Amino acid sequence: MGEGFTPLVAERIGSFDIAMKVEFVSPTLSFKDRGAVVLVAHALQLGVNHVVADSSGNAGTAISAYAARAGIRCTVFVPEATSPNKLAQMTAHGADVTVVPGSREDAAAAAIEAVESSGAFYASHVYNPFFTEGIKTYGYEICEQLSWTAPDTLVIPVGNGTMLLGAHLAFMELKAAGIIDRTPRIIAVQAAACAPIAEAFSTGTQSIVPVRNTGTLAEGIAIAEPARGTQLLEIVRGNGGVFVTVDDDEILKAQWLLARRGWYVEHTAAVPLAGALKAHASGTELGRSVLPLSGAGLKSA
Repeated sequence: MGEGFTPLVAERIGSFDIAMKVEFVSPTLSFKDRGAVVLVAHALQLGVNHVVADSSGNAGTAISAYAARAGIRCTVFVPEATSPNKLAQMTAHGADVTVVPGSREDAAAAAIEAVESSGAFYASHVYNPFFTEGIKTYGYEICEQLSWTAPDTLVIPVGNGTMLLGAHLAFMELKAAGIIDRTPRIIAVQAAACAPIAEAFSTGTQSIVPVRNTGTLAEGIAIAEPARGTQLLEIVRGNGGVFVTVDDDEILKAQWLLARRGWYVEHTAAVPLAGALKAHASGTELGRSVLPLSGAGLKSA
């Protein structure tokens, strides 16, 4: 549906320069289209007639849309905190949407139970490697748009970490192919109210301890027990990156700053700018950096 090759726009925010990759111009208004198109195409190739997904919103809307286009039945399980606008989007694409009382993890458990009892194809954006393969295009495009060079820094919001994982793999492949000579440092940003990986990073532990989500506007990254948390922790530590946490006030400030620059994004999409502002204020050198505007503002309640 025309997903991919989103604009990369240079901006000056406060006292530093940063490039913003405008992912919310994707067909379903988020970067998750990159993974959904590859995952659903794979399901179609396998002859699948029913997919089941779990999501906090954007992955569900993307998989719903591409499943509709492929003529595949789609069921999506979402937590009760999911934005009504995202629920409406999934329903409009013809998905059967089940709102699960409780957390994002409860929604995932319900989806897995449905898959095991029905034999449907589990279109998981967290576990299925074909989704990650699609997300890698985010990294490829940044490199191409920077004349086949790597930025110094990638600022990435992290919940389940699909963007971080895809971008990291993309730049590792580009380096292995001899196209770039180094990979960018990662500044991974989590919501302070639900930051299990950042907590492990700050305490120097090797494993992720599940946390209780105490409530955040950034619903898209409110993952209390990330399935790939240990892997994400190793990636950031391995490339000299850092984890940063931001609270709702910092997220709202960043969202307002973006809006006054013409960018209307959902709360989760303001998280990387909030993280970049916080890192810059603490003396972290960002260099030539890129962050995603991952989801449109109209997705927020």
